[in-house]
This record gives sequence, C-alpha cells and structure tokens, in this order.
Amino acid sequence: MDCPSNSAADLRAAIVDKGRSYLGTPFRHQGRAPGRGLDCIGVVACIGRELGLFDYDATGYARQPTSWTSLRRHVDAAGFVRVETAKPGDVYLMAIIDRPQHVALVTDRGMLHAWMHTRSVVEHGLDALWASRVVSIYRFPGVCD
Repeated sequence: MDCPSNSAADLRAAIVDKGRSYLGTPFRHQGRAPGRGLDCIGVVACIGRELGLFDYDATGYARQPTSWTSLRRHVDAAGFVRVETAKPGDVYLMAIIDRPQHVALVTDRGMLHAWMHTRSVVEHGLDALWASRVVSIYRFPGVCD
C-alpha cells in the first residue's frame, strides 16, 4: 500500500487516541460498548469500526480460546496484516496461559487493553512479563507501514 508518511502517522495517532478514549471502560467479556463494557477484542473491534478500518467482528468465543486456528481465522477475516516490528497503532496478539488468547493495542507508552484482572481498559508499559507474552504483531487494515 502506498501512502504519504504523514497520513500513516495521522492514522496511527487516531487509532491510539480512539483507544485512549476507552480508558476506564469496565471489562465485560464480549463487550462492544465503549464507556459501558469492552473486552480486549472489543477494544480493537470498536476502534476498527469507529475509524472505518473494518467492520468484521466475531462474538461467541470462550474466555480462553482453545485453538490458535480460530483466532487466526478471525484476524485474517478482519484484514489484519502480520508485521515484524510494533509501532503505535498496531496490535499485539498475546499468549497468557499457553496459547494466544489476548490482544492489546500498541501505544507510545506501551500497551492499551481491556484486562479482566483490572476490570477495565488500561494503558501501561510493556514490561518483560508482558513482552514475553507477545506471539505476533498485526497492523490494522488500511494502515501503512
């Protein structure tokens, strides 16, 4: 995809800003209502929908997915692109227990995500523990490198 670097930077900033507008939203499994309830995938789905980047969404999933295949199918269906290096506005796919089951938005401060242990959408640094959980990095559809 060809695009001017300033428009790529503007879109990445808009993605992060939209994610930050969700900070403090209560955690709710399969939530898709900014300000009322979101889960980790809900954060990404709502950003994509509100910014017109994609309209794909899937619900009906367990809190702990049993296979990478189903997660990969959803990421591919939404049009995400796998990348090697994280930039603000990208998405981390993370393994919390033993398989990928969590996503977080990459920010200039670290990561932003709906986390059931904090019971809300939070932003914090990417420390060694969180970094060890990163399995893959994805870019939103339509976002230039």
